[in-house]
Amino acid sequence: MREDSSSPPEDEVPVAEEAGGDNRATKRPARRRSPIAAFLRETTIVVVAALVLSLVIKTFFAQAFYIPSISMQDTLQVGDRLVVNKLSPQVMDIERGDVVVFVDPGGWLTTGEPADPNLLQQVLTFIGILPEHADEHLIKRVIGTEGDRVVCCDDEGRISVNGESIDETYLPPGIEPSEDEFDVVVPEGHLWLLGDYRSRSADSRYHGGAAGGGFVPESNVVGRAFVTIWPLDRLTWMSSPDEVFAGVPEPA
Repeated sequence: MREDSSSPPEDEVPVAEEAGGDNRATKRPARRRSPIAAFLRETTIVVVAALVLSLVIKTFFAQAFYIPSISMQDTLQVGDRLVVNKLSPQVMDIERGDVVVFVDPGGWLTTGEPADPNLLQQVLTFIGILPEHADEHLIKRVIGTEGDRVVCCDDEGRISVNGESIDETYLPPGIEPSEDEFDVVVPEGHLWLLGDYRSRSADSRYHGGAAGGGFVPESNVVGRAFVTIWPLDRLTWMSSPDEVFAGVPEPA
């Protein structure tokens, strides 16, 4: 059977035709969108997307913190803002020499109640735009990981890890590795942490009577510090001092 070429296929029938009309599509002028409304709409989308992205980054990848004390001088100064890598220890292992931010395991912080931030500060901190104040967090350097025996001090006043004495190049000039002696073995899943400014750091040495006996559970670690971002003249990548621990053997 021959097709009737005079009748267009169904999907080509002009939808604007009216039965009994003059067969010409009725054209209505397009409604113009207000430029102000378009600008506000696009700005809202950009802002919401940026906030969501910031929250995702803070939750899973990185978080900023403010340093309130001198316990990590000269590596970190009071007022420094730094960013921690939150993939440690969940994805990446924590190693000796790493500087880590961790939640107080109990009894480490003895300062008074911090001033409550206003609502705007709380919101901006929650989504990651403002740095987290270290009111419930501490920052120290990892000296021993699980199984390590950490001892102070050898004949030269140095700390040893698994029998190997270490020369701690990150200590401030004139600061001794420790004014107190200790001999500990780090339990499984825990860390032994010291501040760089040893004479002004209330660290693992002084919390034997607190929860965990001075050892910090790895699960309390928020992340590993990897960059100082503020002030700008102190912008620094924080690499681990691998040379300090290079000769340390694995625990027996």
